[in-house]
Amino acid sequence: MTDALTQPVILGRIDGLFGVRGWIKVYSYTEPREAVLEYRDWLLSRDGEWQPVELAEGRRHGKAIIARLEGIADRDAAARLLGCDIGVDRDALPEPEDGHYYWSDLEGLTVVRKDGTELGKVAYLMATGANDVLVVDGPAERLIPFVPETVILDVDLAAGVIRVDWEWD
Repeated sequence: MTDALTQPVILGRIDGLFGVRGWIKVYSYTEPREAVLEYRDWLLSRDGEWQPVELAEGRRHGKAIIARLEGIADRDAAARLLGCDIGVDRDALPEPEDGHYYWSDLEGLTVVRKDGTELGKVAYLMATGANDVLVVDGPAERLIPFVPETVILDVDLAAGVIRVDWEWD
C-alpha cells in the first residue's frame, strides 16, 4: 500500500467542457471552490495513472470553475480529459492548522470507539453543510459526523487511527 503522504492530493475533477478553445469545467473539492486555481502544476489521473499538466489560466464562471491547460487548444483535446481527477503534489499544499486535516489524510484510517471496538476504515468523507461526515466501511457502513472533541476524540495520523465517541448505529 502506498503511503497517503506520497500520493497526490485530489483537489477536484474535470467534469465538462466550456467553449471550443479547449477550456474545461472543473468540479472543485477545495474551499473556496476557486482555490484549485492557486496551483499551477496539476496532476491528472484516470485509473491511477498520474500525468503532469500546467494550468495556463482559470477563473470562476457563475458557480462553476473553468480552466485552460497548456497544450490543450481545442474542444476535442479537452474532451479526452473528461472524468480525470485533478491532484497536486502533497508538498505543494500548506500544512493544515492544528486540529484540521486534509480529507485524503483521513481516508483509510481505522475508526475505533472509545471502548476499543473497531468500527472499520474511513472510505471517504462528504460535506453536509453542518459538518463533514466520515463514511466508515466495516461490518456495517456507518456515517459519523466529524465534530472534534464531541464525536471525534483523537486523530492519530502516525498510528492510522481515529478515536470516536459514537454509539449510535
